[in-house]
Amino acid sequence: MDPDQSQETRDFSRPPEHLLNQSLSLAMDYTWDKMQLEEHWRDEALCNVTITTEQVFLFQCLGKTPIPDAELYKRYILSEQKEDGSWPIATKCHGDISTSCEAYLALKILGLSPSCQEMTKARQFILKAGGVAKARILTRISFARFGLFHWDAAPHLPAELILLPPSLKFNIYRLSSQARSTLIPLLVITHHRPVYALPNGRSADNDFIDELWVDPTGKMTSHYSRSSLFSPREIDPTELLFSGLDTALSYLGGLRRFPLRKKALRYCIQWILNNLEPPGDCPGISPPVHNNILALLLEGFSQNSPMVKLGMEAIERFTHQDETGKRLQSCVSPVWDTALMTRAICDSGWNKHDARLEKSHYNNFGPGVDDSVVVLLSMLHQNSSNIESDTVARAAMWICGMQNSDGGWGAFSNNYNQWLNKTPLKALRHSSTADLTGHVLEAFGMVLNIASRKSSEDLGSRLAQTKVLGAIVTASQRAVRYLAQEQEGFGPWYGCWGASYLYATSAAVSGLAWFADGDNWVKEMIASAVSWIKEVQNLDGGWGEGLESCNDQQMAGRGPSTPSHTAWAIMCLLEELDPDDASIRAGINHLLAEQQDVSLKREGASWEELNYAGTDSLGSLYLRSQVSSHYFPIMALGRYKKAMLCTYSN
Repeated sequence: MDPDQSQETRDFSRPPEHLLNQSLSLAMDYTWDKMQLEEHWRDEALCNVTITTEQVFLFQCLGKTPIPDAELYKRYILSEQKEDGSWPIATKCHGDISTSCEAYLALKILGLSPSCQEMTKARQFILKAGGVAKARILTRISFARFGLFHWDAAPHLPAELILLPPSLKFNIYRLSSQARSTLIPLLVITHHRPVYALPNGRSADNDFIDELWVDPTGKMTSHYSRSSLFSPREIDPTELLFSGLDTALSYLGGLRRFPLRKKALRYCIQWILNNLEPPGDCPGISPPVHNNILALLLEGFSQNSPMVKLGMEAIERFTHQDETGKRLQSCVSPVWDTALMTRAICDSGWNKHDARLEKSHYNNFGPGVDDSVVVLLSMLHQNSSNIESDTVARAAMWICGMQNSDGGWGAFSNNYNQWLNKTPLKALRHSSTADLTGHVLEAFGMVLNIASRKSSEDLGSRLAQTKVLGAIVTASQRAVRYLAQEQEGFGPWYGCWGASYLYATSAAVSGLAWFADGDNWVKEMIASAVSWIKEVQNLDGGWGEGLESCNDQQMAGRGPSTPSHTAWAIMCLLEELDPDDASIRAGINHLLAEQQDVSLKREGASWEELNYAGTDSLGSLYLRSQVSSHYFPIMALGRYKKAMLCTYSN
């Protein structure tokens, strides 16, 4: 339990049916109110200020001064500053050195005086934390573009990486699709090593933020930690190897005069152009678009060229403006949000054949395992006859093909490469995760269950072929073994796309439950997880988990209750326990009590979530979305209602 929570006790009474129905009815009113263009759902994905600071940096690089909407950007960045002068990677987290350095530079570019109170407090925090020399790799690269870091203080990223064949252990296709979108334009930028002007002019050794250096004469600080490389107790051969390669590349001038460099740069630009969505952005994410624009300009495109203008227009579509100012979203997720909202609607007891649920959505260039799985689940929940669709068979086979060698799944690519953690590119890696593997198992379990109730004649699709179902069975067996290996000794699983243990544990149990019949091994895994879930329930009946659990196992399942964490816990318990279990009743009562009118149109009600419960990259980028804290509670309430009806009608 969270030691700081209020002493409100759990309500173990059975929730009145009329309150449950009323809650779901209000939630559904809000659901349809939030539907966009009568075809999909999506909401702003709130993240930290670095996404917005990169927008400010781009305008400065392009010479667009005064920067458009400068006061709005300034107002937003200041609104996120903590009392100690820092900026965190997520709300309620401690201040982060890299985020704070980027915010400070952006505010100074936007015209805020270094002597004002906000900048003074920010500067004091940064210096106390070790100064700008402690900033992360991507921050160093951003600052090097203005001469605030020497380019040699950032990793050497030879453009020839794009020429390495997929057969080699190290190539760009060992990274996720999002990572490739980030890395490839950086290969072009780090080749050219541009230095753009700041308000004080253009200089390769610019003193614009020298006040953030503990020692401004030491700007050649290495991005590798010498203590971690050469301490006898912590030495790592792989990290040492990449440090040596980086040093060698430095002596060789980063291979910028290598005969294949022109070809490599041409390949990079072609890759960027080929992988842009028609509106000009990368698949659903904004950060790479900034670097795409700079890469194109450095390779001869003009600011008036169609592709550059398209990129600028795409970036603007990611912006959001309200009373706190103007900010940039890191991503949009209409496929994910629409699929999960569809599933919530089906769980709520709403008419599954509502015409508004019949519309489909697609993702052209960047299909992800996570999106594909939730779409598959929503299709099967909406109508089990969809199993006869060729789409289901093709999606299932594709997902099988994306399974990693360890038996799990990552979000974007088959890239189980732990050694990438030892490189400067470690933030760009997406390996297998228990939460996504659990989602896949749930989808595959549902497919096999529906298929078992139909004859091969009824299954008039490719799914009826032994090859497809056989592949699903084999992949599922490997996934169960993966989850067995990944389960923590005290019961839960560690996740990635929701923070952190509660989300992954709910997903893993929901998947394993389809394979528990007659398998005591799987039953023991589920029982251990359920026992842990009950142990960490808060006194108010809900569940919560802070982002500290991402780095501290002792914080697993501990934190103030949130709608999302409570819903995940309830859905997990419903897989194993009688719906009239005291813990489940207390959780349902907590969700009913926390529902409130948060609709601008005052139509319906939802759940407000101020904590960040989602993540796009553990340790660097966390997300918060109002729509996700809406559909997960609906799922929990709907499944509870169905379970109660089934239990007591029997």
